[in-house]
Amino acid sequence: MNDLRRIEAFLEAKSAETGASQNTLFAYARDLADFHEFLIDQKQDLMQVDMAGIESYLVDLVNRDLSRATRARRLSAIKQFFHFCLEENWRADHPALQITGPGREKSLPKTMTVIDVDRLMDCAITTAKGATERARNACLMQILYATGMRVSELMSLPVAACRGEPEFLLIQGKGDKERIVPLSPPASAALTLWLYYRDREEECKVNEGHVASPFLFPSRGKLGHLTRHWFYQNIKNWAVHAGIDASVVTPHTIRHAFATHLLANGADLRVIQTLLGHADVSTTEIYTHVLDDHLRDLVMDHHPLSTKRRKSIGKTSSEGQ
Repeated sequence: MNDLRRIEAFLEAKSAETGASQNTLFAYARDLADFHEFLIDQKQDLMQVDMAGIESYLVDLVNRDLSRATRARRLSAIKQFFHFCLEENWRADHPALQITGPGREKSLPKTMTVIDVDRLMDCAITTAKGATERARNACLMQILYATGMRVSELMSLPVAACRGEPEFLLIQGKGDKERIVPLSPPASAALTLWLYYRDREEECKVNEGHVASPFLFPSRGKLGHLTRHWFYQNIKNWAVHAGIDASVVTPHTIRHAFATHLLANGADLRVIQTLLGHADVSTTEIYTHVLDDHLRDLVMDHHPLSTKRRKSIGKTSSEGQ
């Protein structure tokens, strides 16, 4: 068995044993392919490389200016691969076991204000061409903000889950884990309107001999539904038209906004964890830090005794003299 086949076997095992998503499997494949190419350049064999060889690769990643998070992820993939090799008796040792990674940088998620979310939603509708596109864009944004689902979950949402004016949606998340999220009244109304236009278009396609799409947001592309890349490009465009900094706006920013706004209005952290589909509440806890920063900014901007506000008042007084 050659090295590439061993990597493929590892990916197949990950898919079967842990139910890893396609995105996760692509990340593993990409990281291990990069490591394998490095070993080929160094004239080293994957089944013979030792701890020093792996450390040389990590140094190379630093020299390539790759982020700490990327380096940590690459090492994690390598460790899991060699653990698999050990279990399969392909190697008698685990060369990466004693290597300590750089750790992940804990950066706070970027979020948006309620006002900016409203402006973004308005632009998604006003920049659309025609009633069908307006209904589709409104449905996309309303459901995304109402449920906090991942954009990949939204793009692949089956239309069958949305029939009958549902008050809740059943979402299939990472690792094929299912969760239920409620729909807000505006999201339900947007869904009903989009289904009207969607079904009308699908009926025309079926009459022309095409197969009906099983997805809420059908597309003629390879996947059969709108893609994450398509949504990413469009939400950037909507942000520009809304006068919002496009560099901080992504589909995932709306997910962060959903969680932060719920927390700010008194929602329980465990409830938010369930709605987001986080396996561990520690992942959800990062939103408390986002809220802490937001509250701190509110105090600094509006409290009469804050240093920031006193400087502003002092400047205004001196200019008036």
